[in-house]
Amino acid sequence: MRTTNLFAALALGSVLLVSCRETVTEREVIREKEVEVEQEEPREDKEGIIERTGKEIDREVNEEINEEIDKIGDDN
Repeated sequence: MRTTNLFAALALGSVLLVSCRETVTEREVIREKEVEVEQEEPREDKEGIIERTGKEIDREVNEEINEEIDKIGDDN
């Protein structure tokens, strides 16, 4: 009787301990893939985005200045 109770207690304890563990493990698979990218033809002006943006802003500011000059009129 004592051996049966001991065996039952060990069996119950092992079931409880094993059932609490997380048995599902996720594996992340990373695959590398080479991709060929068509390169654009080099620009002739070879200006960066900052230079192009600066020219666009200068053009807009000059237009606004010209409009203000036209509003004021010619003093001559």
